[in-house]
Amino acid sequence: MKESAAAWNAARARQVISMRLTLKSLGHIVLRLSDEEARSLRDGADGWSIMEIVCHLRDFDEIFYQRAQMMLTQEHPQLPAYDHEAMAIERNYQADSLAQAYDALRTSRARFVDFFKGLSEEDWARGGIHPERDSFSMTDAAMQVPLHDLDHIEQITRVLASG
Repeated sequence: MKESAAAWNAARARQVISMRLTLKSLGHIVLRLSDEEARSLRDGADGWSIMEIVCHLRDFDEIFYQRAQMMLTQEHPQLPAYDHEAMAIERNYQADSLAQAYDALRTSRARFVDFFKGLSEEDWARGGIHPERDSFSMTDAAMQVPLHDLDHIEQITRVLASG
């Protein structure tokens, strides 16, 4: 059992490291762009701009954090759903500043990393009901963050490669 617990702890630690590394990778890619470039380079004619993608990552980092907080403080909560397309319009992502959006994401991520680093074994066992996935554990939450980043890093690099 101890080996299994040690293996889980090591895997969780790697997930937390991945949260920092994917954010750094994103910064290396997007912080070279001007706001004008970030607004004009899009994932297809109707796709999101790089600006919208970074703002989406910023806002969903906060959403993911709030969901993890709910799982920590409530008994198996129903996690809220969000319409990411509506958020992009309502929050006018296109008018944002790339540097400010990334900086806000960096601040949010530092808090989120600290949150995960502070969890006890009992905390890691907590979970909730995800609006798209049903049962959702704290480990799922830790995995979701860098995987979500990677999905959008791929999207951004594809846009840059085709632009």
